[in-house]
Amino acid sequence: MNLSCTLHSSARQLPGHPAISWDGRTLMYAEFERKAARMAGALRGRHGLSPGTRVALAMENCPEFLPVLYAVWRAGLSAVPINSKLHARELAWIMADSQSRLCLATPKIADALSAPGVGELLPPVLVAGTKDYAALLDGEAVAPEPGDPDDEAWMFYTSGTTGRPKGAMLSHRNLLFASHCYYADIDHLGPGDTILHAAPLTHGSGLYALAHIARGSNNIILPGSFEPERVFDALARYNNVSMFAAPTMVARLINHAGAGSADTRGLKTIIYGGAPMYAADLERALALFGPRLYHLYGQGESPMTISGLGKDLHADTRHPRYGERLASVGVARTGVAIRIVDEAGRELPVGEVGEVVTTSDCVMKGYWNNDAANALALRDGWLWTGDLGSMDADDFITLKDRSKDLIISGGANIYPREIEEVLLTHAAVLETAVVSRPHPDWGEEVIAFVVRRAGTEVGAAELDQLCLDHIARFKRPKGYRFVEALPKNNYGKILKTELREQAKREQAW
Repeated sequence: MNLSCTLHSSARQLPGHPAISWDGRTLMYAEFERKAARMAGALRGRHGLSPGTRVALAMENCPEFLPVLYAVWRAGLSAVPINSKLHARELAWIMADSQSRLCLATPKIADALSAPGVGELLPPVLVAGTKDYAALLDGEAVAPEPGDPDDEAWMFYTSGTTGRPKGAMLSHRNLLFASHCYYADIDHLGPGDTILHAAPLTHGSGLYALAHIARGSNNIILPGSFEPERVFDALARYNNVSMFAAPTMVARLINHAGAGSADTRGLKTIIYGGAPMYAADLERALALFGPRLYHLYGQGESPMTISGLGKDLHADTRHPRYGERLASVGVARTGVAIRIVDEAGRELPVGEVGEVVTTSDCVMKGYWNNDAANALALRDGWLWTGDLGSMDADDFITLKDRSKDLIISGGANIYPREIEEVLLTHAAVLETAVVSRPHPDWGEEVIAFVVRRAGTEVGAAELDQLCLDHIARFKRPKGYRFVEALPKNNYGKILKTELREQAKREQAW
């Protein structure tokens, strides 16, 4: 079924119910549906876009995003939501690679796209707030059609930490399956629920809007950059609030000066994922918010839906393996299969480390125009994630690291995350990233980049002793580099590729 049918259903049942709220204003479901239907008509008629055509959404979090997204689907088109923090040339490259025939942009991004050497690479750009954009509402309303569930709905471009990003083609079936898994595994939703969009709508937060819109919930948009104060304010003003947050966002919330006194009674669920959540941060988050956290594990290639650790498991402190489970990414989501395999694809016994592979109706159709990447990622119906992990006797998955981050020193496998977890137990360590650099005798050696908390001091000797007290000697870092900040991409993921290159260049530690 075409995803825009879920909006139509909610609008018929709840026409006067809040659908999108921002800056003290609210759009009701009936008006949301009207806008999407008329915009779809303009995309087909005024702009001549035929079914299957791609439309780029280069938009910051704003109230226009969701009506545009559903208009694209109502018109039978595919959306290419692009990270708004990318450089204009990166935005232009994605539009060209995806063969997008139209771009809808917010004013700040449109200004960046008009820079010399960029504009000529772009499709036509419609800017929110202009007359041309307003003219979209003059289209002839398009009625919802079920469509083919395997039609492309969303092209997600990977973060591109190791080269050009790849376009994962996601179907309506993929995204509906992810929404159904939300109801099965995370929360029951209804008109009394609210989702707070503090993370980018072009990424995970936007994908979770779909489950809420299908059930008539309200979407609270926070335009601009992520600020903990605005999140705490929203939690005090609204009820039954859920939000998706990257671990770096959760860390900023719990480390904020007002965290301890904030009114969080309106919070229902924080769904966190997309990068490792370190044990020390998770413990502080549970102390502050209570057992209202859900840990998801997914990828753009299987959006938000591979495994999960439920709120009930976060709360089950009496379980004899509570600590181990808290460090895991939970169990396979409803309707999802997971295996741990070796390089030949053979399933490994309980407890052994291998690559995580998965299959479900959430797995992408494939990468756009990239046969080589498809051959590596999609094999016999299974998605090879590139993540290393193990499965215990109760089917809980524990991730070790990305396969490319594994360090092999003297023939021994070393998982950086294990070392990072130890270093983060020190009160003076705010962030850390462990990488390798070449060693003439051992092949690779371990190097730790460390960001100290403001106003604290800690040296290499103290951290070295901490590691010796908790992990095997061969795993401890052979060098420490104290830095002001760690390099991150626009989704908040640490760029270990850059750190490895820096480690190679540095000779004195």
